[in-house]
Amino acid sequence: MKRYILLFLSVSLLILSCTETNPSGPDPDDFDRKAILENWADNIIIPALTDFSEKTESLKTAGNNFAENPNQQALESLRDQWKAGYLALQHVSMFETSKTMEIRFRNNLNIYPVDTAEVKENINQGNYNLKLPSEIDQQGFPTLDYLLYGLAGNNAEILSFYNSGENSSDYRNYVVDLVTRIDSLTDIVLNDWNSGFRDEFVNNSGNGANSSIDMMVNDFIFYYEKNLRAGKIGIPAGVFSGTPLPQNVEGFYSKEFSKELFLESLTATQNFFNGKHFNSETTGLSLSDYLDFLNTIKNGTDLTQLINQQFEESRAKAQNLNSSFADQVEINNSLMLQTYDELQKNVILLKVDMLQALNINVDYVDADGD
Repeated sequence: MKRYILLFLSVSLLILSCTETNPSGPDPDDFDRKAILENWADNIIIPALTDFSEKTESLKTAGNNFAENPNQQALESLRDQWKAGYLALQHVSMFETSKTMEIRFRNNLNIYPVDTAEVKENINQGNYNLKLPSEIDQQGFPTLDYLLYGLAGNNAEILSFYNSGENSSDYRNYVVDLVTRIDSLTDIVLNDWNSGFRDEFVNNSGNGANSSIDMMVNDFIFYYEKNLRAGKIGIPAGVFSGTPLPQNVEGFYSKEFSKELFLESLTATQNFFNGKHFNSETTGLSLSDYLDFLNTIKNGTDLTQLINQQFEESRAKAQNLNSSFADQVEINNSLMLQTYDELQKNVILLKVDMLQALNINVDYVDADGD
């Protein structure tokens, strides 16, 4: 309890600390907002979605090959494509649009923990409908994690579910349905960007609550706060429940990749903040440039510098974690809590200081008590 009181007090002090802009300096509306949107769309979002689409196509192919001949080699190939796709997802998951919300893209691809009882019931009964909102925790990358790693304690026993088990054909069909749905949902999102939404997004460069920058910045901060900070670290570490929840980590069944997935997501969010092109060292206009244009200073230090320093502090702290966050929670949860604390500092810098400087209002409800 003492720890949370101290955390609350420190957060309160951070909120009250002063973020300064020169009152006679540039107006936020004088910055070239459209150039930011062009960089985001053409050099970050669409390239990342294109890469992810290629990986989901490879995942679908590997899933079908495994279903046709579920041997050890096919299993390893499918696992490799699952991991490659899961890492690529970390670079696109933060980008919400009307289309991604319509098809519940992020939730359908990455809600965890998996409802394993319902997954088994779906397979046994065969009358499931993965389009239903009630089935978001029975599909996507987390459910593939369970089906590829969590059915039994070794590979031979896992393969028996697909070869000689009572419902072996149903298990194979479920894998095919999962990889097909992941790929088809990704195609819907990418096609939307390439079929007119890109221009709509870029041309909506005003300064209102419904402008592209205001909405994207809110979605970016929401992702950082709820999916990265809370989902990957805070919830399994027990920050909100008071009790560690190791079963709630990303990549729970594979037991090797939760740290890697977290670090990939952290890198993706920092790259977006700095406008770094996808899979490139080139940078374009983004939020860091916008803050620099406004000469935004917090406690005597450049806000862009503070935000990037905090990204690095969070990354350095996370490097001390076990590759399996489930193991880390059970062995030494204090390191998870320390990582959460570092991530939390950037919530203040992004959600309070940056939004204040950019004159953007928060458009989502914060109800997790943090």
